[in-house]
Amino acid sequence: MIRREILHGEAWFACPTICVEDSPDLLALYLPPGAEFGFPVEGRFPCGRHPWQVAGHRAWSGHGKLMLQRPGEAHAVDVFWSGPQRAFAGWYFNLQDPFRRTPIGVDTLDHELDLWWAADADRYVFKDVELFAQRLVEGRYPGMAEAIRAEGDRIAALLDAGRRWWDESWATWHPDPTWPVPRLPAGWDTLPYSADTGSPDELVPAASGVPVADDHDHAGDGGDHTAGQDDHR
Repeated sequence: MIRREILHGEAWFACPTICVEDSPDLLALYLPPGAEFGFPVEGRFPCGRHPWQVAGHRAWSGHGKLMLQRPGEAHAVDVFWSGPQRAFAGWYFNLQDPFRRTPIGVDTLDHELDLWWAADADRYVFKDVELFAQRLVEGRYPGMAEAIRAEGDRIAALLDAGRRWWDESWATWHPDPTWPVPRLPAGWDTLPYSADTGSPDELVPAASGVPVADDHDHAGDGGDHTAGQDDHR
């Protein structure tokens, strides 16, 4: 399943993922080590090229990450692991556009502002607050600032109240070691940007663990995720 980020009507980033679960209440996508990043060659790019492209990152490295997303919600709960034993590292609340179905996967847009709750911490922390303010100045999220901040505050309030709206057993989940690394299909950036009328039936069932598009916070840095690293920027 191809996960694309759409900014100002243009695809500006994509990555191939493996669909682990696709049910009415949850879409779980796994980004494995070695999965290539896609950056379009042509476009207007009023906010500049994707930061990972500028930094020279070309593929995901370190341990893979799992992205847990519920339909209609403006965030994903990402699961990270670290170290040689692949120990659970923490929960990463990635603020983003609610995902939209496309013929090849889903479209969204990272909102820069996030929350990180490390496995060994008593409390979550907000991430990239200053960077989010910078992105607003750059014009990345016109008219969206208050809604993005409100979503961050809503997540924080739920966590403060002891709410856990995701299944914490995902922390011990392991990918099938026989799964091949998926690839981006040709023309991934020229397909329709979104297909809100799409249905899960258009996608390969998740139970097989096979990537939907087989012809196709670590951005190629070779390290494990920490709270100080950016996720999807």
